[in-house]
Amino acid sequence: MAARHLHPETSSPATLPSVSGQPRALAALRRATLLVGGYLGLSVLTLAAVVALRDDAAVVNDAVWVRTVIVVASAVVMFVSARRAARGSRPAYRRVRILSGVMLVAIAVIIAIPGSFPLWLKVEQGVCGIALLGVALIVNGRQVRSSFAAT
Repeated sequence: MAARHLHPETSSPATLPSVSGQPRALAALRRATLLVGGYLGLSVLTLAAVVALRDDAAVVNDAVWVRTVIVVASAVVMFVSARRAARGSRPAYRRVRILSGVMLVAIAVIIAIPGSFPLWLKVEQGVCGIALLGVALIVNGRQVRSSFAAT
């Protein structure tokens, strides 16, 4: 059953799915939010390490700076979106689905390309990729997808 609410992202009325009335979908979205929180935490720690090691050109180069800043920014957006999706926001749910897929592809490319990125960053990105794979599987699963299906 859909409920009529004032949509928090647009301040306009929107019909939101009743995720709270679907305990399995809600539990799945909470797991996804925890995984995204882990991705965010690891990304912030990585950026802190980059700042701390900024004078070591063998460990931190321009590509590492750019990548870590982009990852933290996307992780923040994804975390906020995951929390909103768990409260029933369709646009936020779509953002999590899209960002988790896009970041998975970007991580695969980072790991696969020789050169630009040091091994330590590729390992960190691999761990992030595992978390995001979990997110992508959860948010694209039938239970969660059906809770956001257009009515």
